[in-house]
Amino acid sequence: MNQGFAASNRAGTRVGQRSKDSFGRAWLVFPDGTSRVTIERDSVPLYIERGTGSYLFDVDGRRFLDLNGNFTTLIHGHAFAPVVEALTHQLQRGSCFANPTESEIKLAELLCGRIPRVDRVRFVNTGTEAVLFAIKAARAFTGRTKIAKLEGAYHGAYDWGEVSLAATPDNWGDPTAPRSTAFYRGMPASVLDEVVVLRFNDVEGVRRLLSLHAQKLAAVVLDPMPSRGGLIAPTPDFIVAVQETARNNGILVIADEVLNLRQGFRGASARYGLVPDLVTMGKIIGGGLPIGAIGGREDVMKVFDASAGRPLLSQGGTFSANPLSMTAGLAAMRHLDHTTFEYLEILGNFVRDGISRAISNRGAPLCVTGAASLFRIHPMARVPNDYREAHPAPEGATLMKQLTRFFAENGIILPLGAAASISTPMTRADAEFIVDVFAGFLDTHQEMLDAIEVRT
Repeated sequence: MNQGFAASNRAGTRVGQRSKDSFGRAWLVFPDGTSRVTIERDSVPLYIERGTGSYLFDVDGRRFLDLNGNFTTLIHGHAFAPVVEALTHQLQRGSCFANPTESEIKLAELLCGRIPRVDRVRFVNTGTEAVLFAIKAARAFTGRTKIAKLEGAYHGAYDWGEVSLAATPDNWGDPTAPRSTAFYRGMPASVLDEVVVLRFNDVEGVRRLLSLHAQKLAAVVLDPMPSRGGLIAPTPDFIVAVQETARNNGILVIADEVLNLRQGFRGASARYGLVPDLVTMGKIIGGGLPIGAIGGREDVMKVFDASAGRPLLSQGGTFSANPLSMTAGLAAMRHLDHTTFEYLEILGNFVRDGISRAISNRGAPLCVTGAASLFRIHPMARVPNDYREAHPAPEGATLMKQLTRFFAENGIILPLGAAASISTPMTRADAEFIVDVFAGFLDTHQEMLDAIEVRT
């Protein structure tokens, strides 16, 4: 363990007394003491008082380097000055109106001018809504009902998007024909019947399954690099297989870039050669406020057109395109230029390369995946190719919980089983800190590492 790591132990323990007290109060008003299932807790969650730049400060006054960024949303970190200024200015003029504002036009113009295949945009409030309406738009445009999606990929809290989200070796079925599995008790069987499940990077499988169900498929929903599915890069052959088979069979391609739009100035689809018909966006385009957006080809987006009466697909929302989210998003996106993305890429490469070197130097049965400003550590020696390969064995899952715990004890918030993200206020020193803490974990947990089955 080097001196930089030894000097960096800022937190000491995972959770302070005020967080424990707050959690006790929360149990009296929330079903399990939390307001959303995504809140991570190692028996007790960490309660935050404020965030500044790349750091969080908990209610007990301790500082943590934030690699969660509210699930990759905060690409500029916390309290980004241009966003604070834009919001302050807008709040003095009103927070929401039934009428449109010029701010929504400006943000839409930016997205249409930057993201390929985004000819028209409709704003909603969450990534879930964006995917929900993209699927409905594909159905309205094609007149078909089924969708195809990737096993293990997260597309928000929408029944069809949740199919096979949490498939396990006990229920995921044949590798050549994945089973549609329910995400929650009571999910209608009819929903399962309407979803064709694909394996990521399975070229032959995607061609066969899309062709087999082509007459009923409205769309294939594809996250170019699914976070929950392993944050694994798509192979060029897989992208081509999806693209060609969909085009040949009149199936729309929906690129879910709610998370991965942050992979570059033009988004993830452009990075990997995907040319979608619809694109769902969120997270970074809202500057830290709730937002979602559906964009796409002009003819497909025409299903939302109500200028001549009832549209093929009606979409509204009391807070859709609210001026706070629009102005915050515009401020954030204007400060994401080519130079900024290059900086994030450099930091991301430094962290991934540093983690890989630490693994190699110690012969640890771990690996790291990701791209641009995203990374994820896996409890297996070989880089996985899809969700099934990335699914950890019990001892691997235990190791990852301990890794997250160790990071918290040493002043870093590392997401468990999801993408970790770099933000623009982070420095080379922050990146070195991440690598040092990871190396420290390897040096102090050899017994747990020895228990990991090396997959060949």
